[in-house]
Amino acid sequence: MTIDLHNHTPLCNHATGSIEEFAQNAIEKKIDIFGFSDHAPMKFDEKYRMSFEQMPQYETEVLHAKEKYRSKIEILLGYEVDFIKGFIDDRVINANVDYLIGSVHFLNDWGFDNIDFIGEYQNRDIDKIWEDYFEAIKEMAKSNLFDIVGHIDLIKLFKYLPKKDIKIIAKNAIKAIKKSNMAVEINSAGLRKPIHEIYPSSDIMELLADFDIPITFGSDAHKIEDISYKKDEIIKYAKSFGYKKCAIFRKREIQLVNF
Repeated sequence: MTIDLHNHTPLCNHATGSIEEFAQNAIEKKIDIFGFSDHAPMKFDEKYRMSFEQMPQYETEVLHAKEKYRSKIEILLGYEVDFIKGFIDDRVINANVDYLIGSVHFLNDWGFDNIDFIGEYQNRDIDKIWEDYFEAIKEMAKSNLFDIVGHIDLIKLFKYLPKKDIKIIAKNAIKAIKKSNMAVEINSAGLRKPIHEIYPSSDIMELLADFDIPITFGSDAHKIEDISYKKDEIIKYAKSFGYKKCAIFRKREIQLVNF
């Protein structure tokens, strides 16, 4: 079974291709379960996400595609939500969706994955950056608001790597994820970034396997051609750590399926 639960739409203002086109392409690529998880609205960095007023449009269009193509593919409805304390909105958290991906894209007000602000890496201690990032991942898990951890080591995308052991930096976050019963996505978008590496790295994959944390799959597609990106590679990668099943979510309930 082929799963891809992390995909965006033009409503986030930095993606191309309609929901209809995404669904049709997913069918062409023989994906069995395909999830839309566009950037949820938030009164923060509003330029790169849909508005609250657009939520009904997004949900209606995804559910229309779900019904229209139900004989060919299962389409799931979700959101990717930035974990930023003080900005989490109940309208998103309580939305009638299949799953919520929790992601960290900001350390306070620093958008560390935005190339426009890459110079900030030179102004901070790299180990402290990584420690702060995984502290945010830990707090996100402890919130018990989300189902999936998005691109768990996104902080590596520009190849600024810590001097300290990544396993030591990440371990408390991994423990919190285990306690929260979340899944962690294997996300192929890192192969399109300067790091040229799947999220998560092998060090973190070893921790996930050690703690028996479920995984799922996502291409993080912001355009049609990225749908199911490197799917065979990320499936092989998951299997190399002993995984045989992955998580899907329906109405916020986890189910493990063979892949």
